[in-house]
Amino acid sequence: MSERPGFARDVLTVLWKEWKELPLNAGDRGLVKGPLGILIVIGVFGVMLPLQAGRAWVDSPMALLVWGWVPILLVSNVVAQAFAGERERHTLETLLATRLSDRAILVGKVVASALYGWSVTIICLLLGLVSINVAHWDGRLLLYSPLTWVGAGILVPLVALLAANLGVLVSLRAGTVRQAQQTLGIVSMVIVFGLGYGVQALPPSVRQVLASAVAGSATTVVVAVGALMAVANALVLLIARARFQRTRLILD
Repeated sequence: MSERPGFARDVLTVLWKEWKELPLNAGDRGLVKGPLGILIVIGVFGVMLPLQAGRAWVDSPMALLVWGWVPILLVSNVVAQAFAGERERHTLETLLATRLSDRAILVGKVVASALYGWSVTIICLLLGLVSINVAHWDGRLLLYSPLTWVGAGILVPLVALLAANLGVLVSLRAGTVRQAQQTLGIVSMVIVFGLGYGVQALPPSVRQVLASAVAGSATTVVVAVGALMAVANALVLLIARARFQRTRLILD
């Protein structure tokens, strides 16, 4: 019974360490660097794009696709540092020499990156709502659809978690941060553009049927996709756990 509190405490220790090294404080991670980089992301997705889209930003269910992509962008910029960054800074040996368990180190790094991506995405989502209401105020408060809120509460954190799990898996074996970032960038582009162009490649009749099916049971679709992503997260985390070998990491 005492192992679980100890594990949770170790995860929080790693989480706190990683959080202090995120771009908001460290200012040297990935493409989105420092507080200015975070402000740019928030400005683009919380102000500029909503103002360009107008009322469609809150009315169209397609906006949910944007909120699914933002955490991928954010997480991929920080999670490459998870182990590759430690290796470059020559701090990996020190971390692995601590009493922290392998699981605690792995889970702490994954949760820190996912929490960062989710929290900034939620800030963008709320700021976008404010921007739309300020620009298009007519005496009536504009709100996102229930589907968007459900997606933000279920799909967005799962997307962030999956990006973090994949990123940690890549970072475990990457020799440098740049190499990890390039690999993650390719994977992200394949997933995002593959899905986008894959849907566009479908015949119009098939796309119409799919759109009607999603519109008719949107919440069910979101929950089903969330369940599949939860399974994918568990599988990727198990693979990362199997590849996490302290001796090999140090020798590499």
